[in-house]
Amino acid sequence: MNEKSMGRGSDGRARDALRPVSMRRRFTKYAEGSVLIAVGDTKVLCTASVEAGVPAFLRGKGEGWVTAEYGLLPRSTGTRCEREAAKGRQSGRTQEIQRLIGRSLRAAVNRRKLGEYTVKIDCDVLQADGGTRCASITGAWVALRDALDWMLEEGLVAEDPMEAQISAVSVGVVDGRPMLDLDYSEDSACGTDMNVVMTSEGKFVEVQGTAEGAPFDRDTLDELIRLAVKGNAELAEAQRRALQGEEE
Repeated sequence: MNEKSMGRGSDGRARDALRPVSMRRRFTKYAEGSVLIAVGDTKVLCTASVEAGVPAFLRGKGEGWVTAEYGLLPRSTGTRCEREAAKGRQSGRTQEIQRLIGRSLRAAVNRRKLGEYTVKIDCDVLQADGGTRCASITGAWVALRDALDWMLEEGLVAEDPMEAQISAVSVGVVDGRPMLDLDYSEDSACGTDMNVVMTSEGKFVEVQGTAEGAPFDRDTLDELIRLAVKGNAELAEAQRRALQGEEE
């Protein structure tokens, strides 16, 4: 029996199963929050840095800001990619992903409780095998949680600004069937690609879905959303275990 007839992915896992997930907190020494997240063979270092002050458009409003930067390291992929700093500009893909990460994390924070501080999230992809933006969001939320805890301990904020737990997962149609958490080989061959950002309470932050080939119907969309809800619930539990100090 082949993988397609068994309803399994390229690595033999069930189509409704996440790849193995691990999160190692405090991976670096200096950042107020840092997490190395691995989702299958995708590995992303997420750091959260707290800085006094906010962008000019927020000065004097008593609100904070959360923003993100994202990048692929040169040998994070099968062939060496150029550093974007060496090119002197960011690609459209990089800009789109870091805006998604920033939007997703701002949905988790009460910016008035944050005060006039900025938390900068850096997501550096050490190894890319599909789902890097989703892994970045999931790991960055844990780094942000640690950074906000540091602010509370230091007395920089009076109340916890965190109001939601955020994670993200990819889903898609592979070999004509919906599948959860696509790796690179699955993503590059899929007929539909979707990224779903959610809260741990089951609310949606952002849904990005595209038919790479033939348009998909409502039944397929419903199944993709079902898989995303399942996957995000499992990622939220993995985040909680990481924050409790349980090694994955």
